Parts: sequence; C-alpha cells; structure tokens
Amino acid sequence: MSTPDSATHLAEQLALVPFFSDLDAGLLLELARAAVQQKFTTGEIVFLEGEPSPGLLVIESGRIKVVKSSPQGREHILSILAPWQPANAVAVFTERPSPATAIALEAVHAWLLPRSAVTRILREHPGFAERVIENMADHMIRLTELVADLSLRSVIERLARLLLDEAVDGRVDRPRWLTLPELAARLGTVPDVVQRALGRLTADGVVEVDRREIRVKDRARLERLAP
Repeated sequence: MSTPDSATHLAEQLALVPFFSDLDAGLLLELARAAVQQKFTTGEIVFLEGEPSPGLLVIESGRIKVVKSSPQGREHILSILAPWQPANAVAVFTERPSPATAIALEAVHAWLLPRSAVTRILREHPGFAERVIENMADHMIRLTELVADLSLRSVIERLARLLLDEAVDGRVDRPRWLTLPELAARLGTVPDVVQRALGRLTADGVVEVDRREIRVKDRARLERLAP
C-alpha cells in the first residue's frame, strides 16, 4: 500500500491523467491510498496473457510493450505505453483474463490500482464510466487501424507512417530497446524486411539512420509513402 506522502503525490499525478480527470480530489486520494507499488526490471513480464488481472496498472516511469505472440514465438507489438498511461484497462472491467502480455522495455515503476477500488468508483460515478467508455472506444479504433495497416499497407508504407507519427522536430529517438527486432514487431514483419525498408529510405535521401536516432530529411516524400 502507498504511504500518506506517496498517496498524496500519486493523487496529484493521477489528476493529470485524462483517464481520471473527471474524478474529484477525494476519490483520487482514495484510489491512491489503495495503490500498490510495482517495480519491474528490463525484460520482466508485467502481466501475462490468459492470467486474471488484479487491477489497473498506471506507469509512473519507464515504458512497457503490450504484445501478442504466436505459438512459434513470433511477436507483434500492439502498443508501447509511456508514463502515466493505464495498462490492461480491458481486463480490469471484465471477468475475462488479460488479452495480451506486457513486458518492461526498461526499468519500470508503476502503481497497481486494485480492481475492487476501480470498479466501485466506476459504478458510482457516471463521469468516470463515460471516460472509461471513451478510452475503450479509442482503443478499439487503434486496433481497427492496426488491422487495416497490416492488411492494406506495405511495410515501407507502415514504416513511413510510424516515422511521421513519432518524429519530433524531424527526429525519432532510438532508445536502447528500439532494436530492429522491436521495430519489426511493431510493424508486423521481420527484422530483415525492416532493414531493407530503412535502407531504401536512406538510399533515396528520405531519412538518415544511426544508432541513436532516425532523422527525417524529406518529410514530403515520406508523407507520400504514408497514405
């Protein structure tokens, strides 16, 4: 359980998260007091597909990837979650087990909000219930777009869209965990194909690639590749 000081700090942080923005300070503090601190090392499983969910996980620092894996071990990344994003929200509000596996990409500090505390507030506060529904709808739209990307767009088109979405001032940072296999898993393909796609974009002068970042050199051409 959180300490009084950590509960106050957590409540203040939760107030900044869109998921909880409709809750008043008292309810946020109630959630924060029930929260359990969680820590994960790089590569550690945060939650496992098929297992029951004990609650809603809110990341304070670090990043996790949410994945689906085939029996052959091939992995597809559904999302990368950053600080103050909720994880495994679907499983919190249903009796079904976790629909995917989450793995820490780096050291992660998070808070587990018990399922009983979250669902009680969900039942008693319509504003929070509406925000949860909006979150689920957004998640469904993202998954629909993911299916469309995988079925209708080529790897180089998906790569172009990813670079455009994630570039800040024309640069996409490459933290240690953003390896070719991780990038391939996000794009639903294999590392060799991603390497060839990056090589083509580099040869055409669209991007420059090094170990720390990918620099967009010709945004207009990249946009034409990402319909």
